[in-house]
Amino acid sequence: MQIDLAKMIDHTILKPNITDDRVRQVCDEAKKFGFASVCVNPCYLPMVSELLRGSGIKACTVIGFPLGANTTETKIYEAEKAVGLGANELDYVLNISDVLNGRYTSVREEMERFVELRSRHEGQIVIKVILETCYLTNEQIIRVCQLARLTGLDFVKTSTGFGAGGATVEHVRLMREIVGPELGVKASGGIKTYEDAAAMVKAGANRIGASNSVAIVSKT
Repeated sequence: MQIDLAKMIDHTILKPNITDDRVRQVCDEAKKFGFASVCVNPCYLPMVSELLRGSGIKACTVIGFPLGANTTETKIYEAEKAVGLGANELDYVLNISDVLNGRYTSVREEMERFVELRSRHEGQIVIKVILETCYLTNEQIIRVCQLARLTGLDFVKTSTGFGAGGATVEHVRLMREIVGPELGVKASGGIKTYEDAAAMVKAGANRIGASNSVAIVSKT
């Protein structure tokens, strides 16, 4: 049975060597196929939010990307600026070192700051936290997902696509098990085919991050 994947896909273009023409093309593709959002680096938000105006497709951007090693204050400043530039969805990278060192209070406090930011904008933005699961144990993934659920984030996300590995079915299934139906699960990193994406959805993902989006949906 084929899955209608288009409405689940964040059509992503985050490489450093992109051009305005390529960003315009990505926005045209998003409108043609009905993707959930276009995900770009913050500098392209003004262009993307204008190109997507009235389409129903969200403008998504990344915060603290790709390492997550910025201070929380820097991330929140970046996030506020991104919203001002037209972002509807923010994918932020948690501080991976905090997790590896067991500083879960810091992880929670950063999540709370993002939830506070969302409340200041009347709930009109979606917050996704990127775990970079390739660097974490299952126990660490569980702890972070528990905190995301406790603090009230909107999504947990597997990967930046810039780490040592991307999304796996096993990690997506584990994340869904922990966050339950209340939060979204975004699978991102290394998803290149319809079969890859469908496997992630079957495991519990309800959002897919991909740069190969057109090829994925064209298979359907």
